[in-house]
Amino acid sequence: MKGMLLPLLLLTCSASAQFMSDQEAKDQMRFDVQYLASDLLEGREAGTAGERLAADYIALKMGSIGLMPYGDSATYVQEFPFAGEPRLGAVNDLQIGRRKFQVGEDFHPMPFSASASALTKVLKCGYGIQAPELENDDYAGKDPAGRCVALSIGSPDGIHPHSRFLTYHDLRLRAAKAAELGASAVLFYNDDPNAEDPSDALNAKLGALDIPVVFLKGDAYKTLPDNDAVVMNVSIERPQLTARNLIGMLDNGKEHVVVIGAHYDHLGMGSDGSLHRGEPAIHNGADDNASGVAVMMQLARDLAELDHLRGNDYLFIAFSGEEKGLFGSNYWIKHPTVPIETLNYMINLDMVGRLDSTNTIGINGVGTSPAWSEVERTLVEDLKVKTTASGIGPSDHTSFYLKEVPAIHYFTGSHEDYHKPSDDEEKVNYEGMLRITRHIEALMSSLNDDGKLTFTRTQDADSASTPRFKVTLGVVPDYMYDGQGMRIDGITEGKPAAAAGLKVGDVVVRMGDVPVTDMMSYMRGLGQFNKGDKAKVLVRREGEEVETEVQF
Repeated sequence: MKGMLLPLLLLTCSASAQFMSDQEAKDQMRFDVQYLASDLLEGREAGTAGERLAADYIALKMGSIGLMPYGDSATYVQEFPFAGEPRLGAVNDLQIGRRKFQVGEDFHPMPFSASASALTKVLKCGYGIQAPELENDDYAGKDPAGRCVALSIGSPDGIHPHSRFLTYHDLRLRAAKAAELGASAVLFYNDDPNAEDPSDALNAKLGALDIPVVFLKGDAYKTLPDNDAVVMNVSIERPQLTARNLIGMLDNGKEHVVVIGAHYDHLGMGSDGSLHRGEPAIHNGADDNASGVAVMMQLARDLAELDHLRGNDYLFIAFSGEEKGLFGSNYWIKHPTVPIETLNYMINLDMVGRLDSTNTIGINGVGTSPAWSEVERTLVEDLKVKTTASGIGPSDHTSFYLKEVPAIHYFTGSHEDYHKPSDDEEKVNYEGMLRITRHIEALMSSLNDDGKLTFTRTQDADSASTPRFKVTLGVVPDYMYDGQGMRIDGITEGKPAAAAGLKVGDVVVRMGDVPVTDMMSYMRGLGQFNKGDKAKVLVRREGEEVETEVQF
């Protein structure tokens, strides 16, 4: 069926179908949101007991609908590992000469420090910057091998946006350089009144070096002579956690599979990403994204009864780890439970619970297939549609777009409760969620007889770019990659990376003169270039190092 589709089409299905009334559908979605956004689940952070309770609930619902288990070992569950939030271990000691320093009060481990010990002597090496192009080498005439290198966090011309040494300001890069030169430990200090002390917050996204690294607070550095004995013990626990995708199939015996997805994890008590300021509090995430899960489950209930929508198989996936960087969808797309080539298209539901008085629903990703022109021709009551073309966005449809699957994202917009404890169930608009459900069903009806949708690439900005960057490489980083470097998960045609022959799976380890050890150093490296510049880029590809030239 083509053209304008009204909800009446969906409500006049065969008399034998036990299609829910509108009120029953709203009640079911309310039950789902009320449970998922209850305090009992403590914010559903990936890898926690609350996430497991949510997963158990969703699996039970999938079973009651009659979906076939499509996770691991004939279950609804697909487990995946991820790095949990690091925390200080039991022993963190620092002694220089005869003086002992207290962790937290006098020093703190840096987030990229190894859990390791060192017994050695101090060697002051200025800022620890080797910049031959700027005629600066703080290691000239010094041998850091086996020593505790003491470094100022400043730079030769200060810490400010116009510093000639801006690309060398990153402390992890400086510590990595010291380790490369053989140092057994690094001790940072601050002798620049205009520079801020580095944070003591630990971060799972910063890969650990092979040596201990600490920051010495205050002015103790003033009595830090070379060759003083150093005893340094750093203990950082970096737990490996497990999260769960929930996967169920409505099997109509068809050639192609439509994926309908929604992430069910949220921020727990206010982990990284929270906009709450104050004491830790449960972030229930009613809109983000219990609402998306509720609409997904209602679609499953409806599609099980709508005989005229049997043109595809339907795979329903509740993703975890979205809030930590699309972990669940990234994992599924790399470990698919159905062949990727059978996927027809993907519909992602993320924050669909706050339809406001304008009755406008955002639908992102319509440029990923010409068939999505049906989106604006699909009419449901007074629902209005606002679209964007790009297949890249901060939600799980991105993972499918990168595998050349046409993918769109339904979204009712951000609001003042976003990523705050106040995103609670009583603020959810269930009538709006019902209209969105009916819009999706009408859209799917219009596509039911079209066969497999044609995929098209969209004009995507480099997801690592922000307004402070003058150039883009034209890649999508793999945010789950925890090795050394920045792994490329997607490449935009017509951008510098594509022109230079870079490939998906390449791991960028150097841009120009800047070593790339993680996402932060990649972004700092990108920030040194202007439009028109050329740079050598070194990547690891299938175990080999490959160098190519990129023009920005």
